Amino acid sequence: MNLTDRRVVITGAGRDFGRALAHHFAGLGAELLLAARSLEAAERTRSEIRDRGHDRVHAFACDLADPASIREFAAAVGRRTDRVDVLVNNGARWLEGPDLLSVSDEDVADTIASGSTGTILVTKNLLPLLLASDHPDVVTMVSVCGVPGAQHPVAHEAYYAAKHGQRGFTEALSRRLRPQGVRVISLFPPDFDSSRDPLSPEWDATPRGAQDPLAAQSVIDCITFAIQQPRDCYINAFHFESLNPPPRPVS
Repeated sequence: MNLTDRRVVITGAGRDFGRALAHHFAGLGAELLLAARSLEAAERTRSEIRDRGHDRVHAFACDLADPASIREFAAAVGRRTDRVDVLVNNGARWLEGPDLLSVSDEDVADTIASGSTGTILVTKNLLPLLLASDHPDVVTMVSVCGVPGAQHPVAHEAYYAAKHGQRGFTEALSRRLRPQGVRVISLFPPDFDSSRDPLSPEWDATPRGAQDPLAAQSVIDCITFAIQQPRDCYINAFHFESLNPPPRPVS
């Protein structure tokens, strides 16, 4: 597998899954444009990748809850490159709580803004650069919480709202952009294991058997598979079976 011809934007690249995805794409040779809420977080991932000998990587600040920050980020990407081949909408705030009253109004607003509005505005502002690519793909990490009827044991209602907003947006965007050759790919994983450091020996030793929880590596493999398919192959969604689905309440 080789992605040396791809320029890839990843939001939420400063930690966890976004960081792991950045290291994976760097290993495949892609040019990376990494965003995180703070520039320092994006720069840490950039430094790690450069220390591994890959210098085609750039760091940006992007607060997904702030439209002005998103516009500044998109403008900075546009000054760096004339096209974006893959946009990975990975950044979003997680929020948990036992009931609607358990979090502040600010938590609710920030969760919906970063997850739903942020995804829309990043895609909107980078769309001209995507349309300049010969093989544009928009990949969005949604969640099982964006699937109608799905239940999560601790996710807050505002998180559900953000993820349902992402799902509605990507479904409409897929229909709108298909005639222009843009593939819109959404992933709806349950909670998955992203605890292992991609730079540690444990990363390659992650158990991935039939009885093991979904691993970050498997989600990354799905993304890599989808974006490398010929352009007639349009995989618009990945849905994952949950190993241990949360119990439904007894009515």
